[in-house]
Amino acid sequence: MGFDLIIIWALVIGFALMMYVLMDGFDLGVGLLFIGVRNKQHRDVMINSVAPVWDGNAIWLVLGGACMMAVFPLAYSIILDALYIPLLCMLFGFMLRGVAFQYRFKAGAKDKGIWDALFCVGSVVATFFQGVAIGAVIEGFAIENGQFVGSAWDWMSWFSILVGFCILPAYGLLGSTWLLIKTENELNQKMRHYSHHLLVWLGYAMTVLILVTPFLTEALRERWLGLPNFFYMGFIPMLGLMQFTWVYYVIRFSEWQRWPFALTLGLLGLAYFTLITSLMPNIIPPDLTVYQAAAPESSLPFTLWGGAIFAPVILGCCYWSYHVFCAKVRDTEG
Repeated sequence: MGFDLIIIWALVIGFALMMYVLMDGFDLGVGLLFIGVRNKQHRDVMINSVAPVWDGNAIWLVLGGACMMAVFPLAYSIILDALYIPLLCMLFGFMLRGVAFQYRFKAGAKDKGIWDALFCVGSVVATFFQGVAIGAVIEGFAIENGQFVGSAWDWMSWFSILVGFCILPAYGLLGSTWLLIKTENELNQKMRHYSHHLLVWLGYAMTVLILVTPFLTEALRERWLGLPNFFYMGFIPMLGLMQFTWVYYVIRFSEWQRWPFALTLGLLGLAYFTLITSLMPNIIPPDLTVYQAAAPESSLPFTLWGGAIFAPVILGCCYWSYHVFCAKVRDTEG
């Protein structure tokens, strides 16, 4: 039996996007946490904790987007057409973060607060519109004859806005648990306090999403509540509750430094898995499948070689950068 290259490519792209959400999520979360940190020295430590790795984190989004353009060009064109406003807003947030990140190092003491504020605003904008885009994809787009036929504002709905707000505590929790690994003393204790409260808000957000998502469309209702799917999909919320309890314990009742971040990655990875299982085999709801959106089969083996080469290289580079900069950040040291 031969390999199904379309499914393999869907898994590769799904893996790249998952790596982006998990790895770039914590440095976006560090930017979100600037809201609650007034001490300038603490902000220096926070931003220095992500300075060596944040460029490498974002490369996963580039890899996922490039692979989707090459392998699923129809889905790529529809997503860009339907979501160009929230995606442009997200890119604006990235640009604001990047400019503020670089200029704050060169700014004087009086001006550094301005760049800190812009870094925080850029993080909020980029994170929020990522969630909006995800919510819009879950709801689906109006498609006829392989083209998006909706309006430029179809992405804006109560559900997409809800997902945008729900992703804020998720990334904030990733950032605060990352800083548990990288900081010491007063800042470390503050991040543990923030982690506890962010986890509680994330629990509320995930509960609301689990309750409302199955009722968005007929396909989601059948996937979650139809028989026998109900018995299979029911294990996912149970696993999520167990993982949530574990994260709560290590944050609230232990002094462990690394486990809270690792378990939070697992919790959000489970949420991502839930999203994939809710949509597959559709790449764009309600009914555009990965097979319908795929490029000609003759081109898939050639492009797979590129993915097989670059994905391990990116993984190796990320591992090396995290290994080299694994120690805690003290004062203004990187």
